[in-house]
Amino acid sequence: MNWEFLIQNKESLLVSTDTRNLPAGCVFFALHGANFDGNKFALQALEQGASLVVIDDPEVFSTLNPQLSTFNSQLSYTSSASDRSSKGEIRTLTSQLFLVEDTLLALQDLARAWRRHLGLPIIGVTGTNGKTTTKELLATVLSTKYNLDYTQGNLNNQIGVPLTLLSLTTAHELAIVEMGASHPGDIKELVDIAEPNYGLITNVGRAHLEGFGSFEGVQRTKQELYDYLVAHQGTIFRNTDNPYLAAMHSKAVQEFRSSGVTSEQAQSASESSEPLNSKASESSEPLNSKASEPSEPLNSDFVAYTTGVMPDGTRLIGAYNAENISAALCVGEYFGVDREQGLAAIRQYVPTNNRSQAMTTERNRLIVDAYNANPTSMQAAISVFKGDTFILGAMRELGEYTHLEHQNVVNMLAERKADLVFLVGEEYRLTTSPYPIFDTVDQLHAYLEEYPLTDKHILLKGSRSTHIEQLLDIL
Repeated sequence: MNWEFLIQNKESLLVSTDTRNLPAGCVFFALHGANFDGNKFALQALEQGASLVVIDDPEVFSTLNPQLSTFNSQLSYTSSASDRSSKGEIRTLTSQLFLVEDTLLALQDLARAWRRHLGLPIIGVTGTNGKTTTKELLATVLSTKYNLDYTQGNLNNQIGVPLTLLSLTTAHELAIVEMGASHPGDIKELVDIAEPNYGLITNVGRAHLEGFGSFEGVQRTKQELYDYLVAHQGTIFRNTDNPYLAAMHSKAVQEFRSSGVTSEQAQSASESSEPLNSKASESSEPLNSKASEPSEPLNSDFVAYTTGVMPDGTRLIGAYNAENISAALCVGEYFGVDREQGLAAIRQYVPTNNRSQAMTTERNRLIVDAYNANPTSMQAAISVFKGDTFILGAMRELGEYTHLEHQNVVNMLAERKADLVFLVGEEYRLTTSPYPIFDTVDQLHAYLEEYPLTDKHILLKGSRSTHIEQLLDIL
């Protein structure tokens, strides 16, 4: 879709998908899902001051159209994504109301058009574990030198990525876009929207197995970031200590070569800015030169880093964060941030959102890592935790692997002879466990009210849907 009429000569865009917090003058996209339909709030959005409302319900349009003045002529558009057919095409237009085939595709098309309009360099970040922490650390380091924007909260999906791109302005010099995935093809969809010039996969592990089908499905989907960067001559930051990432990188190169597409054709097919002509890369010489492995000549730049060791003085908990810190320092150096300056910034970073947060209450010491959990991150947390008490919630979206992976957690706790363990979630009922199991966090909350914990060093970890953080008030 050609959104030039909306973005030309603009320094920023104001876009919203929620009438509960609708800024005046914004473009409102009426998204919809299984439990909501933004089309029903089209009139409300107009009444609250939206300058444009994008809907995909013809009945709503027919109802509201008589109330709105129309242009003398309709505008027609062609979708910018060839596989979208006409679903992103504007069908009918009034001065305030757009009727499109699919509002989500329209939002994504506008985000891509805005990203191309700005032309600033974009770093894409994905991975099974650590992608949000790494994104935050990247922002912490790079913000010492650049005016940048980056993904807020968990806006890393098919809606969140477009909203992140649309929050960018002409004042920004660099952007970091986190990309999440739970099904095959998710990362491809997101890179086709964000068109990153640089990319980093933190790691791959056993997560969302219900959607991916297998660990191999996880690898294949995360590799889609490498696929895009190889095809478009982008720069890949890669941990050379991780054999899975090495194999995925090599496979991306091999598949690109076997496709018969030349690098020149791939580059010309991309309408985004030249990756090496960005403001960021022009500002200084990268400190890490590309490190193509002699045995596998690569089509893209390859910047290597290693896991390294956990530096002193940070507020991050867990040796697994050493890899995230190394990634942030590597990217920082590439963009001209002195390593010591980057490390000083990281030492000032305070984790939030229940991600590896160290807390001390009147009763106990806590490590709160309750933002999310999957088998890989759960086992990593258990292995490095030095305390005496575990409160572990269930891991969700594992499909046929649910029983196996929860039994593995129980076995790991037994092997390390954990002193005190509380398990939350019906998934643990399927296991052979010597530990008490509570179906819900409310049940455990009631138990701990009657039998409080004191002078304990406690790890709290579980999938967000188990709401383990609701125990904080009694620990």
